[in-house]
Amino acid sequence: MVDIDTYAFPEGLRLLGRWQSGDLDAKRELTEVMDAAISGDLDESFKLTELPDRVHSTACMQMLGLGVLHDLYGIESWDYYNVDAYRFVRASLALSKLLGVEKPYVTWALYALTCEPLGQKMMYPDKYPPGSDPDTVLINKSNWHELQTPDFTTGVPKMIDEILRVTEELTGLPPMLQVSAPYSLAADIYGQEPLLDDVVHDPDMVNALLDHLGDVVLGPWMDHFYEKFPNGWVELSDASGSPFFIGPENCKNMSIRAIKHMLRDKPYADRVFCNNYRGDFTSEVKKKDRRSRRKTPEGANSERGSLVELTDAKVSVNRYFIMRLDADKVAISFYKDQAIQRNMALTSGIGSPQIDRNSIEDMGTARIELAELAKSHVDAIRRVCEATNLPGDTYATTPWPSHLYFEDINSQSSFELIEVILNEVIYSVPFEERAQ
Repeated sequence: MVDIDTYAFPEGLRLLGRWQSGDLDAKRELTEVMDAAISGDLDESFKLTELPDRVHSTACMQMLGLGVLHDLYGIESWDYYNVDAYRFVRASLALSKLLGVEKPYVTWALYALTCEPLGQKMMYPDKYPPGSDPDTVLINKSNWHELQTPDFTTGVPKMIDEILRVTEELTGLPPMLQVSAPYSLAADIYGQEPLLDDVVHDPDMVNALLDHLGDVVLGPWMDHFYEKFPNGWVELSDASGSPFFIGPENCKNMSIRAIKHMLRDKPYADRVFCNNYRGDFTSEVKKKDRRSRRKTPEGANSERGSLVELTDAKVSVNRYFIMRLDADKVAISFYKDQAIQRNMALTSGIGSPQIDRNSIEDMGTARIELAELAKSHVDAIRRVCEATNLPGDTYATTPWPSHLYFEDINSQSSFELIEVILNEVIYSVPFEERAQ
């Protein structure tokens, strides 16, 4: 009988590190743990009872789950995402335990699995997450308006419902549907490049397309979800609609506008949020416009004003927490101050490139730098938790990512660096008395 408590931080991480290095004894030991998890022997350990009175961690686990299950059992991508909800959820939760991540957060390949039910041609590599086939797009400029509402009771949507039901059963957390926001869905079924071209040359058509996707696909999918899970949440993801890819103004006036359009008059609108717009630094890039030099008083920080405006727009579709992602490249102090001023929670992301073992040239330097970064982010999150007047658990028992968030952990992540970061989280100073 496997005792998961014997793998408390950092022992589980070190087991994963030995497995990653090709240690056969570690592979056998990891197989025993995963056998126990998949059979249901560890289910009682997955219940979220109480998080510590300090900063905690969450992580996107689905890529690591696929990597481990492919190596241990030969399970391939389509099988992993489409066949067994209990296996999928239990693998994710068990690996979270091994890592030392304290708050479960069950995710899937949401961009791919949002567009697949519409009929988009997919690619399922053997040991990597699926994606839409970029060479065979589903719609074009002449037929996008013909797209109809899919059947949410079969195929991928049915499997997602099962994953949500199982996650709620095993963790006690409310179910959370994760789907693409309108712009990202359009990019996957219309094509990234054609869509970007139309953003520039035919923005009215792009906005009409986004509204159509909200009205006939995403809105009805959310309706279906809330009929089954009235206590649930919806997390929209919109990486393609981020400032990094289409600029801050288009992000505000297309991506975020489309979400607001989609949620108009929805009774559950306050339980839907979008949190992953990335590339905030683009709001601080000074435009090459000679007129701006004449109009801006010397010493005025017009770029920081633009960043606050972008934050206003992002908060309009996520009223619960401020998210700082690695790709934002703006100091954590800005997000800390914004969260406190707005009385919102703060989540800070560790990007997958930061912990990618194949891109680390000097492990010693990387350890020092990530320890310092993690400490600064933990301190900022702690300060927000102490200075804001939020619910007693600062939303910790909601199903979304909170506090220090690993944006993607996979089989090529450095478990040594993850241990360095989690060491700063797990041994962080408890919260002092919070604001009332």
